[in-house]
Amino acid sequence: MIKVLFLCHGNICRSPMAEFIMKDMVKKRGLENEFYIASCATSTEEIWRGVGNPVYPPAVRELAKHGISCDGKRAVQITREDYDKYDIILCMDTNNMRNIKRIIPSDPEKKIHKLMDIAGGGDVADPWYTGDFETTYRDILRGCTGLLEYMKK
Repeated sequence: MIKVLFLCHGNICRSPMAEFIMKDMVKKRGLENEFYIASCATSTEEIWRGVGNPVYPPAVRELAKHGISCDGKRAVQITREDYDKYDIILCMDTNNMRNIKRIIPSDPEKKIHKLMDIAGGGDVADPWYTGDFETTYRDILRGCTGLLEYMKK
Protein backbone atom coordinates (compact mmCIF):
# COMPACT_ATOMS: atom_id res chain seq x y z
CA MET A 1 0.00 0.00 0.00
CA ILE A 2 1.29 3.45 -0.94
CA LYS A 3 0.78 6.02 1.81
CA VAL A 4 0.45 9.61 0.57
CA LEU A 5 0.27 12.73 2.74
CA PHE A 6 -0.62 16.17 1.37
CA LEU A 7 0.44 19.29 3.28
CA CYS A 8 -0.52 22.94 3.31
CA HIS A 9 -0.45 25.68 5.93
CA GLY A 10 -3.81 25.20 7.66
CA ASN A 11 -5.26 21.97 6.22
CA ILE A 12 -8.57 23.65 5.34
CA CYS A 13 -8.10 24.47 1.61
CA ARG A 14 -5.41 23.03 -0.62
CA SER A 15 -4.24 19.89 1.18
CA PRO A 16 -7.74 18.55 1.88
CA MET A 17 -8.67 19.37 -1.72
CA ALA A 18 -5.65 17.31 -2.80
CA GLU A 19 -6.54 14.49 -0.40
CA PHE A 20 -10.07 14.13 -1.74
CA ILE A 21 -9.19 14.72 -5.40
CA MET A 22 -6.57 11.97 -5.14
CA LYS A 23 -8.99 9.64 -3.32
CA ASP A 24 -11.54 10.24 -6.08
CA MET A 25 -8.96 9.57 -8.80
CA VAL A 26 -7.74 6.28 -7.33
CA LYS A 27 -11.31 5.12 -6.66
CA LYS A 28 -12.32 5.79 -10.27
CA ARG A 29 -9.34 3.71 -11.40
CA GLY A 30 -10.14 0.86 -9.01
CA LEU A 31 -6.94 1.49 -7.04
CA GLU A 32 -8.39 2.56 -3.69
CA ASN A 33 -7.05 -0.58 -1.96
CA GLU A 34 -3.54 0.28 -3.11
CA PHE A 35 -3.42 3.74 -1.49
CA TYR A 36 -3.81 5.36 1.89
CA ILE A 37 -4.29 9.12 1.40
CA ALA A 38 -4.47 11.86 4.04
CA SER A 39 -3.69 15.55 4.55
CA CYS A 40 -2.26 17.72 7.32
CA ALA A 41 -1.25 21.26 8.21
CA THR A 42 2.19 22.61 8.95
CA SER A 43 0.64 25.04 11.48
CA THR A 44 -1.89 24.90 14.30
CA GLU A 45 -3.74 28.03 13.17
CA GLU A 46 -6.89 26.06 12.24
CA ILE A 47 -6.81 23.80 15.31
CA TRP A 48 -8.43 24.97 18.55
CA ARG A 49 -8.14 23.03 21.81
CA GLY A 50 -7.23 19.92 19.87
CA VAL A 51 -10.13 20.17 17.38
CA GLY A 52 -9.45 21.19 13.82
CA ASN A 53 -11.66 23.41 11.75
CA PRO A 54 -13.60 21.80 8.89
CA VAL A 55 -12.64 22.34 5.26
CA TYR A 56 -13.16 25.95 4.20
CA PRO A 57 -16.65 26.30 2.60
CA PRO A 58 -15.44 27.62 -0.81
CA ALA A 59 -13.11 24.58 -1.05
CA VAL A 60 -16.05 22.29 -0.19
CA ARG A 61 -18.13 23.95 -2.91
CA GLU A 62 -15.36 23.61 -5.51
CA LEU A 63 -14.95 19.92 -4.77
CA ALA A 64 -18.74 19.44 -4.87
CA LYS A 65 -18.84 20.99 -8.37
CA HIS A 66 -16.75 17.98 -9.44
CA GLY A 67 -18.79 15.42 -7.50
CA ILE A 68 -16.26 15.09 -4.68
CA SER A 69 -17.21 15.12 -1.00
CA CYS A 70 -14.90 15.90 1.91
CA ASP A 71 -17.49 15.40 4.64
CA GLY A 72 -16.08 14.99 8.12
CA LYS A 73 -12.57 16.25 7.33
CA ARG A 74 -11.06 18.47 10.02
CA ALA A 75 -7.66 20.11 10.16
CA VAL A 76 -4.82 18.20 11.83
CA GLN A 77 -1.15 19.08 12.15
CA ILE A 78 1.65 16.88 10.89
CA THR A 79 3.91 15.29 13.50
CA ARG A 80 7.50 14.15 13.32
CA GLU A 81 6.20 10.56 13.57
CA ASP A 82 4.24 11.00 10.34
CA TYR A 83 7.52 10.89 8.43
CA ASP A 84 7.79 7.17 9.17
CA LYS A 85 4.09 6.51 8.44
CA TYR A 86 4.04 7.85 4.87
CA ASP A 87 5.87 6.93 1.67
CA ILE A 88 5.57 10.39 0.13
CA ILE A 89 4.78 13.79 1.64
CA LEU A 90 3.63 16.45 -0.81
CA CYS A 91 3.65 20.15 0.00
CA MET A 92 1.48 22.61 -1.87
CA ASP A 93 4.10 25.36 -2.12
CA THR A 94 7.58 26.61 -1.28
CA ASN A 95 6.46 28.07 2.06
CA ASN A 96 5.11 24.67 3.12
CA MET A 97 8.47 23.12 2.19
CA ARG A 98 10.20 25.64 4.48
CA ASN A 99 7.68 25.17 7.31
CA ILE A 100 7.84 21.37 7.29
CA LYS A 101 11.55 21.55 8.14
CA ARG A 102 10.65 22.92 11.60
CA ILE A 103 8.68 19.75 12.30
CA ILE A 104 10.68 17.23 10.27
CA PRO A 105 14.19 18.69 10.09
CA SER A 106 15.72 16.06 7.83
CA ASP A 107 14.51 13.97 4.92
CA PRO A 108 16.98 11.08 4.63
CA GLU A 109 14.58 8.98 2.53
CA LYS A 110 13.74 11.87 0.15
CA LYS A 111 10.01 11.59 0.85
CA ILE A 112 9.19 15.32 0.96
CA HIS A 113 8.40 17.08 -2.34
CA LYS A 114 6.26 19.85 -3.74
CA LEU A 115 3.22 18.35 -5.47
CA MET A 116 3.75 20.40 -8.60
CA ASP A 117 7.40 19.31 -8.95
CA ILE A 118 5.98 15.94 -9.99
CA ALA A 119 3.79 17.68 -12.59
CA GLY A 120 6.15 20.20 -14.16
CA GLY A 121 7.04 22.55 -11.31
CA GLY A 122 5.69 25.58 -9.51
CA ASP A 123 3.35 26.03 -6.55
CA VAL A 124 -0.32 25.14 -6.18
CA ALA A 125 -2.23 28.43 -6.31
CA ASP A 126 -3.29 29.55 -2.83
CA PRO A 127 -7.03 30.35 -2.87
CA TRP A 128 -6.91 31.77 0.66
CA TYR A 129 -5.47 34.94 -0.84
CA THR A 130 -6.98 34.89 -4.33
CA GLY A 131 -10.42 33.41 -3.74
CA ASP A 132 -9.85 31.45 -6.96
CA PHE A 133 -10.64 27.87 -5.97
CA GLU A 134 -11.12 26.81 -9.59
CA THR A 135 -7.46 27.48 -10.43
CA THR A 136 -6.42 25.67 -7.27
CA TYR A 137 -8.58 22.69 -8.25
CA ARG A 138 -6.96 22.59 -11.71
CA ASP A 139 -3.44 22.80 -10.23
CA ILE A 140 -4.15 19.99 -7.79
CA LEU A 141 -5.79 17.84 -10.45
CA ARG A 142 -2.71 18.27 -12.65
CA GLY A 143 -0.45 17.49 -9.69
CA CYS A 144 -2.39 14.37 -8.68
CA THR A 145 -2.49 13.15 -12.28
CA GLY A 146 1.29 13.56 -12.41
CA LEU A 147 1.59 11.78 -9.07
CA LEU A 148 -0.35 8.75 -10.37
CA GLU A 149 1.89 8.62 -13.44
CA TYR A 150 4.95 8.87 -11.16
CA MET A 151 3.63 6.05 -8.97
CA LYS A 152 3.17 3.77 -12.00
CA LYS A 153 6.93 3.91 -12.65
